[in-house]
Amino acid sequence: MLIETDRYQQVLGEELRKLRTARGWTRKELNERLQSGISLQTLATYELGTRQCSVVRLAELCLAMEELPQDLLARVHRRLFAEHQGRLKVHLDDVVADDQPELLPLRRWARGRLAEGGAAEVQFDRTTLEQLAALCELGTEELVTRLRRLSTPAPQTARAGGSHADRACGS
Repeated sequence: MLIETDRYQQVLGEELRKLRTARGWTRKELNERLQSGISLQTLATYELGTRQCSVVRLAELCLAMEELPQDLLARVHRRLFAEHQGRLKVHLDDVVADDQPELLPLRRWARGRLAEGGAAEVQFDRTTLEQLAALCELGTEELVTRLRRLSTPAPQTARAGGSHADRACGS
């Protein structure tokens, strides 16, 4: 298994951002809890995945947020590993909030599942994605592309919680 460094940094950054925002902290508040001083811009580049983070700095960030570094890295690994297993992780709130007419059948299903108290995050395997694509009258890769876009907002418009879905699903 090859590691795509850009993708790894992006997922690591998303996980760092989710961890920080789950605590309700701004980057400035996190920075105040760090042992060493780093700029807010550096924190931002870590969260955006545009700058590599040393192991020591990663440990410092995690510990400041009361998270074991190995737990954060395990989440990153699960997200990347799911990608290699041909799975796509999707947050159903993203599906419900979308307005693409082609995804209406999926949106209805997602609303129902959430209304029943089902898990807000699901993983679709390749077979399920093929069936959903047929239901939406799309090609499988087209559906995957649309689902990836749903949960990957542009950095300047990203929600406070960051991305909810892994861009996944290999052939």
